[in-house]
Parts: sequence; structure tokens; C-alpha cells
Amino acid sequence: MSTLTQLRAILVAGLMGCGAYPACATGAESATPAQVDPAPCVAAAAADDADKTIAACTTLIESEKTLKADRIKALIARASAYQRQDQIERAIGDYDVALRVDPTVADNFNARGELWRKKGDRSRALADFAAAIKLNPDHPTAKASYKSLAQELERLGVQMAVAGKPSFNCATANRPVEKAICANPELADLDREINDMHIIVVRQAVGVYAHTKRALQRDQEAFLAKRNAAFGSPGYDLRKAMKARLRQIVGADGF
Repeated sequence: MSTLTQLRAILVAGLMGCGAYPACATGAESATPAQVDPAPCVAAAAADDADKTIAACTTLIESEKTLKADRIKALIARASAYQRQDQIERAIGDYDVALRVDPTVADNFNARGELWRKKGDRSRALADFAAAIKLNPDHPTAKASYKSLAQELERLGVQMAVAGKPSFNCATANRPVEKAICANPELADLDREINDMHIIVVRQAVGVYAHTKRALQRDQEAFLAKRNAAFGSPGYDLRKAMKARLRQIVGADGF
């Protein structure tokens, strides 16, 4: 066999894993070292030891010899460990990598969504929950999280729309006390909350005790009358009076 033929044979054998060409076996083995053992990462994660999980799984993640499936599992295990240590950004980073490697796992989108939600980034959380549902329309956790977060965003939108606005129209406010409330966002929010809570307790009283409803309405009218008359007089604290009224309506302390 010519030298060129021998070289070709060795090259083919190398691509095929040497096979029947022992002359290249030693070189092939040194060029393809053994894979990293995933067992320490798996064991640490199973033992719920965050520090050992991070250390063992980092070795697995950073090695070029790690199989794709093992790298993804190690990323998820390390992300969980980071989350237990409240290192949310690092946990999100591991899910980012895992989803780049395999963007077809609904559970990973859902898990990252929960982390975004915990971090306060509601828009990204909602997007991840939606991605999880797209991959798995029957994913119960993602569906529940998406629904609750969407409702939360809706409530926040409503609250932002009325923030700093009282229960009455400031454009037609004539009384000095009403103008003062309109000029102060905190007092405006208090006024709206007093009015909203009053409406709620009155509705709850409907059909139960008619005299209770009338008494609640009289209390509210008395508060407004006293507020309008007393505002501007020495020693009158509008903010304190409004907070006291709110406590009276809800029947709780702490305001």
C-alpha cells in the first residue's frame, strides 16, 4: 500500500472512529477525551444543596465535553439553586441560555416568567407565560399565571388612570376644601378611596338591613358636611380627618 493510500485510510478511519486501524487509536483517544460526569451536579441538585449545585453544575456547563441534554439539565439545576439564594438575575441568565439551546420547552418559559414576575418585570413575565402556553396550550401553571398577571396589569392600569383624582370633578369644584383636595394627589386618592369604600359597604347592606344602609348614608353626609364647614378653621387637619373617616368605614386600624 502506498504512503498516500495509507494516509487516506488513516483519515477515513479517524472520521469513523478508527475502527480496524489500531495505528490511529492512540491519537484518536487523546483527541476525544472522556465526557464530564453529570452525576455530581445531579446529586447536589437532588440533595437541594444550592452551593454544591452551583459548583458542580458550573463545571458541567462550562465544559465543551458536556452533552447538550446534560448542559440544559445543569443550567436548569443551577438556575433553581440561584433562585433559592435569591440571585434572580443569574437564574434568569441560565434560563436564557437553556432556551437558546432548546426553545421548545414550555416549562422553562414558565419558570423564567415567574422569575421576571418576581423581579417586577411584568411585561416580560407575561410574554414568557404566553410563550409557554403557545408551546403547550394545556400548561396549567402557565395558564393560571398568565390570567392572574393579566388581571393584575388591568388593575394597575385602572389605578394609574385614576391616580391623584378624587371622587368628584375638579373642573367644577367650588368649595375651598374641594380645591385643596384637587391640588393634593394624596388627599385626592384618600377622597376617592373613602367614596369607593362607602359605596361598597352600602351595597353590602342592601337587602339585609335597610336602616343600616340609611345610617351609613347619614354618616357619610355628616362627614362631608363637617369637612366642608371645618376646613380652614384653626386646628383642623383635613388629612387626619379623612384618614379617620376611612378607618371608620372599613372598621380597621393601620391607616
